[in-house]
Amino acid sequence: MTFEECIRAGGIVLFPADTVYGLAVDPGNEEAIERMYKLKGRPREKRSALMFFSVDDVPGLPDRARLLLPGPVTVILADGRGVRVPDGPRLAPFPVLQTSANPSGGPDPRRIEDVDAAIRAGVDLEIDGGELPGTPSTVVDLSGEEPRIVREGAVPAARILERLR
Repeated sequence: MTFEECIRAGGIVLFPADTVYGLAVDPGNEEAIERMYKLKGRPREKRSALMFFSVDDVPGLPDRARLLLPGPVTVILADGRGVRVPDGPRLAPFPVLQTSANPSGGPDPRRIEDVDAAIRAGVDLEIDGGELPGTPSTVVDLSGEEPRIVREGAVPAARILERLR
């Protein structure tokens, strides 16, 4: 089964992003979303980002977000969406809802072997991409006039702000 087939069938995929291992589901499938949150032990109030596999696939992407994507950055847009476009292969022609493949609050997995055994047992497809950098994406809030770094990660805050100037 491929990434795309698993997502379309309502499954959960454990996959390598450009930063850490992640979990992905169909953003329109409530049952799959509930399974992913439960598997991770993450409260539903904590939103997950939409991951697109091409910048051109993101509807309504503002120009300043295009200065940061693709790459290890998650942007929060004015409409409240968290959007991520990894610098990597195009795993699907549609977006997925994604989160890191660790128990909520746990360390981010850089190798598939680092993913918690219960999470690995609960997914429908595993894709091993070898060792990853291991630092999560930098989260940048672009919803206001001035950008705000929510979480410094793979891209230093100074470099984000420099790109946006």
